[in-house]
Amino acid sequence: GLEAGGAQWQGEDVRKSERPELGSARAVVCGGRALKSADNFKMLEALADVLGGAVGASRAAVDAGYVPNDLQVGQTGKVVAPELYIGVGISGAIQHLAGMKDSKVIVAVNSDPEAPIFQVADYGLVQDLFVAVPELQKRLQAAKESGAQ
Repeated sequence: GLEAGGAQWQGEDVRKSERPELGSARAVVCGGRALKSADNFKMLEALADVLGGAVGASRAAVDAGYVPNDLQVGQTGKVVAPELYIGVGISGAIQHLAGMKDSKVIVAVNSDPEAPIFQVADYGLVQDLFVAVPELQKRLQAAKESGAQ
């Protein structure tokens, strides 16, 4: 029946992922405007899932409507300092760098060799992200499955 003053429980729509909170994740995969669409962020989610990490974004990606603004990393977003930060298609604006510069290991994937993020990156890969990310995810998944963590 209808209890509680005519209100009826309809279930809960909580999109709960197994992904850790952005602020406390040991690995963070951040995407920039170069991802071109919200749909392409699924690539980063797959990569983050293999790493047991969280997904973040640059302000440009948030402003473009690719992801909600609670994923924004930077001066006006969240500050993250994971053990591993992977910036994908992130140019490395000062605003963004302020939010991730304390990460222990910084990996940058960008097709532009002049992107400022390469100046703070420990590892840089100058390659098309649409080639690099699926390949990286595939290799990490294979390594994980073979138990070679």
